[in-house]
Amino acid sequence: MIPSEQQAKQLWETYHVPEYKRKHMALVANVAKFFATQCTMQNVHCDINEELLTAAALLHDIDKNIPRRPGERHPDTAVRVLHDEGMDDVAKLIATHPVHAIRDPRIAPKTWEEKLLYLADKMVKHEIISVDERFALWRKENLSDVDRDMLEKCYPKVKALEAEIFRLAGISPGDIPNIARVAK
Repeated sequence: MIPSEQQAKQLWETYHVPEYKRKHMALVANVAKFFATQCTMQNVHCDINEELLTAAALLHDIDKNIPRRPGERHPDTAVRVLHDEGMDDVAKLIATHPVHAIRDPRIAPKTWEEKLLYLADKMVKHEIISVDERFALWRKENLSDVDRDMLEKCYPKVKALEAEIFRLAGISPGDIPNIARVAK
């Protein structure tokens, strides 16, 4: 089952998603839809399931207030809950969005939907920003050496994904202010 936008937002209520996360997920959905539209307009080979992409973007951080089971980390809890809700395709897509996923061949984003969700999430904090700005914010956090090393190893792969999507969408990093105006 792929939930409608209204059904996805109802799950925000069910799972007590904080307001700041609701805003983040809604903005990620808008950015992902923008990229999907641009890629589809620019390339006949871009076959994107926008309904699935939108649902996943609206639910990718649903686990923020759900107790984690032993061994779970983000987004494992969201994946589990969405499987329980009967949303297997959405759960599968969400499993590919954490920053570290890009280095793991088992869960690295491969489909258009996975790539667009991943990039859109990396371009949204509380507003639409560049991948470089997002990584700069992470670098300012009090990260463990292991997390800092993981972040630095992910950066080139995220930049490569950004270049791929921007090329396919016919945009450049200088267009980010325009993306922010259109995707809000």
